[in-house]
Amino acid sequence: MLKIAVLIGSLRQGSYNMQLAHTMKERYINKLDLEIADIRSLPFFDQDIELNPPSVVKELLRKITAADGVLIITPEYNWSVPGVLKNAIDWLSRVDKVLIGKPVMTAGVSPGMMGTIRAQLHLREILASPGIQAKLLPPAGNEIYISSAGLKFDETTSRLVDESTLRFIDRVVDKFIDFANS
Repeated sequence: MLKIAVLIGSLRQGSYNMQLAHTMKERYINKLDLEIADIRSLPFFDQDIELNPPSVVKELLRKITAADGVLIITPEYNWSVPGVLKNAIDWLSRVDKVLIGKPVMTAGVSPGMMGTIRAQLHLREILASPGIQAKLLPPAGNEIYISSAGLKFDETTSRLVDESTLRFIDRVVDKFIDFANS
């Protein structure tokens, strides 16, 4: 079973992106060991302390290093990734550069019609940069852009319930497992 660190670009506990993470954690419990990493308490990246970062940064670095892969679930803010997610990635891109060669899958949820297309395109650019060079799951047929979230999540359980979306994610997760194991 693959150990996967999960970075979620939305801090709000009831966010659709957080709900997707919990849905995936429950749905793939026999395939993936998903652990949601805390990025809420990370300080802003500061080059003055990068060689001796605070313990919360060291813990994030440890989790990513120990993981077999990373799942990044992001909303879209102003056609890009949220600052809190970018900050976490900045910490991961320095000194030990723990994302280099690490298998990464992206996903995102939005109440709008476009899903998180722009944010994920921008995220892919970020993850390909020299200090990061993550091993990204190829996008063709693997793009998890969940739009119209209000119609696809159950308000009572706070879980994704749209069957066609779940079946699509099932296929992408299986491809990611093969990709991470290759």
